[in-house]
Amino acid sequence: MADVVCLGLLVADIVARPVDTYPKRGELILCDSMTTSIGGCAANTGIGLQKLGIPTSIIGKVGRDSFGDYVRQTLSDYQLDTSGVALSDSVSTSSTMVIISSDAERSFIHYIGANADFTADDINWDLIKDAKLLHVAGHFIMPAFDGNPCAEVLKRAQQLGIKTSLDTAWDASGRWMETLRPTLPHLDYFVPSFSEAQKCVDPKLTSPHDVAKVFADAGVGTVALKMGERGSYVLGKDGEEIQMPPYRVKAVDANGAGDAFAAGFLAGVMHGFDLETTTKLANATGACVVTEVGAVAGFRSLDETMDFIKKQENGSKK
Repeated sequence: MADVVCLGLLVADIVARPVDTYPKRGELILCDSMTTSIGGCAANTGIGLQKLGIPTSIIGKVGRDSFGDYVRQTLSDYQLDTSGVALSDSVSTSSTMVIISSDAERSFIHYIGANADFTADDINWDLIKDAKLLHVAGHFIMPAFDGNPCAEVLKRAQQLGIKTSLDTAWDASGRWMETLRPTLPHLDYFVPSFSEAQKCVDPKLTSPHDVAKVFADAGVGTVALKMGERGSYVLGKDGEEIQMPPYRVKAVDANGAGDAFAAGFLAGVMHGFDLETTTKLANATGACVVTEVGAVAGFRSLDETMDFIKKQENGSKK
């Protein structure tokens, strides 16, 4: 039985690095490496939670194809419960070409695939009812589930006594808060990037507190904002504020850093850590992930991640 259910995006990534210039039409360029990697917010966050000692199951959708087989097998290899992964008969597995520059910045070419085919009818409630927390990972890229359908699922989970959380992705439709608003009263934890949170409320708001307070006033319990090189900001349900600087590491691939932060934060919640320690764990998990290529290779165990925090605070960069 899993303590956390990660519901959302499942993706097969093709990762090329380093790529600092793009080929002209009809031309070819070379890169040092090109690898297949698991991706998608639910997969990344779920693997992170499992590595941090939280039994996790996955709910999502893939196609009946080789990428779908790869996604399910990789999740199983990380000891996640994949019984909640539905199969689409009409579309292929979602996939992304991830192009990483020499300074670790990422660009993407994405095929939404089976993630667009996912609906509330695909949910295995037997997995959720025995869990302690339901995390929706990748809101805005599941068009048949985002908004009101998602809100109803979160509401039902809370009625069953299950904590809820949600992370966003980029909203290509530009609707942002219009789509997100129904979910907010049913969220115990909200862990978006600061830039996506700004787009939801008001791009002119530059204060993390002001942005987070909009969501808190709308009914969210705890808001944790991922702020990249600025670290993170957390507004607790009791008004406690945490402004946490980032841990300094040599980044080789920023892909999955936000999902790793979410995994660390939710792991801290599940382990019963206080808000400051939970935020440190979130920052550290994100920092560890960017030191390896791919969205999940850099995850460490809980003991290893806590040791990373101690070394960082003692002045070591390892």
